[in-house]
Parts: sequence; C-alpha cells; structure tokens
Amino acid sequence: MDDSRSYLISLSEKENPAKQVDTERRQRKSVLAVNVGLGANVFLAALKTSAGLIGHSPALLADGVNSTSDVAYYLVVAIFMRLARRPADETHPYGHSQLESIASLVIGSFVMTTAIVIFWNAITNVFEMLVGETQSSGAALATLWIALFTVALKIILTILTRQLALETCNPAILALAYDHRNDIFSATAAAIGIFLGRQGYPWFDPMVGGLVALVILRTGVEIIRQSSADLMDAVPSQQMADQITELLGGISDVESVEEIHAHRFGPYLVVNITIGVDGEISVVEGDCIATEVENLLYASIGLLRKVYVHYHPVGVDYQSTVDGHGSPNLECHLE
Repeated sequence: MDDSRSYLISLSEKENPAKQVDTERRQRKSVLAVNVGLGANVFLAALKTSAGLIGHSPALLADGVNSTSDVAYYLVVAIFMRLARRPADETHPYGHSQLESIASLVIGSFVMTTAIVIFWNAITNVFEMLVGETQSSGAALATLWIALFTVALKIILTILTRQLALETCNPAILALAYDHRNDIFSATAAAIGIFLGRQGYPWFDPMVGGLVALVILRTGVEIIRQSSADLMDAVPSQQMADQITELLGGISDVESVEEIHAHRFGPYLVVNITIGVDGEISVVEGDCIATEVENLLYASIGLLRKVYVHYHPVGVDYQSTVDGHGSPNLECHLE
C-alpha cells in the first residue's frame, strides 16, 4: 500500500481492530434487518394477495401488491448492502458505504411508485362502484383477520427495524423502518375498509386504500429527500459543529476554532478543522496539538472515519499577493 493511500485510510477497519469489530457488528445487524423484513414480506405478499383475490377485497389485494413490491426492493437493498461492505481501494479510499444511501434512494423510488399504483387503482374502483359498473357484497371475514394480523406483525417489525437503524446509523435500514410503518397504515386502512364494506359500504374499501396511498407517497418523498442529501454531501447539523467546538475547548493549547467542515461517506464522516495555536511554538509542537485534537474527536464521535487538522498561528494576518510570474507571494503581518 502506498503512503498516500495508507494516510487516507489509516484509521480504517483494517488498521483499527476496535473499529473493525464495530463495523462487523453493524453489518450483521443491517443484514438481520434486511433478512427479517424480506422473509416477512414474502409471507405477507403471498397471504394477502391470494386472500384479497379469493375474498374479494380490493384493499387487501392492494396491500398485497404493496408487500410484493416490498419483496422486490428488499432484494435490491440486499445486493446494495453486500456491495457496500466491500473494503476501501485506491479509487474509493473511504470505502463503498455511500451505496447504502443509494439503496435508500431505490427504496424511496419503489415506495413512491407503489403509492401511485395503489392510488390509481383505488380511485378507479371507487368510480366504478359509484356509477354501478361493479357490485360488491363485501369481503370475506377472513380478509379482515388477515389485515389485523398484518398490523400486529408490522408493528413488531417497525420497532425492531427502527432500533437496528438507530444502532447502525444505516440510512437504508431506516428507510425500511419507514416502509414497515407505512404497512401499518395501509393494513389498518384495509381492515377499516373491509369492516365497513361488510356493513354495506363497499366503496369504503378501495377509498381508504387510496387515502393510505397518499401517506405512502409522502413517505417515499421524504426517503428520497434524506438519501439525496447524503449523496449531495450535505454537511452535518450545527449541533455537531457545536459539539466539536465544545470538545476542543477542553484542549488548552487550542486557542481558537476557525472552521469546521464535515463530509459524509455513507454513515461515516470525514472532518476538516482549522484551529489557531500560539505562533511562537515549533512545528513539532503544533503537530502534537493537531494529533491531540484528532485523538479526542475519534474517541468522542462515533462513525468518524478521518480527521484533517490544519493549524495556524493566532494573531497573524495572512495576505496573499501574486508576483510577476503568477506565483503566490505570502506576506505575514502581525496584528
């Protein structure tokens, strides 16, 4: 490994056993969330789709279509999660973790597409019932129990997946938690629609499905917004900048914190900091202060992959001019 690459990933999992253990644990929990969700959705897709057809319930059938689409993008997410685990290389010195944000973007796209399809079918069914083109005597009782079972199962999956998302800081897993939550809404709406349909209001069944589709659509937009922000290298919140400033305030040799810039690489962060130090100290002493800053931030902020520290003497004003040959000529003036 050449020196530049070694410098870039000097604190990667390969060179830091503690971080390697944390990364492996994070990967296991992420895979667990995907596998559990995939298995549950395969089961629910088959159950709800068949019951919706046999039991004459448009709402449950639409919910079954939703679960079927869930299976498709769970498979996509599983592929992206595997690719995101690839180690750093020369062209990707910080690894491939941003593929998790791309997976989240895929989920959001699937969610929006599914919502549009469900909404369109629901509106079509309501219109046909109101104009008398189709008649319905209500869905079978079994479809109501299946919808209620789906609600209970999705509540459990939402809690489990959200907890795993918080533990792993994985945007793709958080998007899956949102999707499980959407399924709670859609299954609850299906149950309400089926119940009212059996009471003599069959048009409630597809109408409620259309309303839930709007909720699902909103969630898809939010997932895409969050994942796009990560891919567009949006900087962390002001809260993190304040946290870093407060941490560095405990180092007496750091006289000022001039700039803080942070960049995302999937769930990880790379931070660039400019600090002010005493102008009378040596370069070696300045390097020791920078190292102290790096070690403090590594120990205090989780998922921090790399810290770059630039230091300059406090009380010195740098003015850059250009000489006749086009090269910069730095003139330092003490304040």
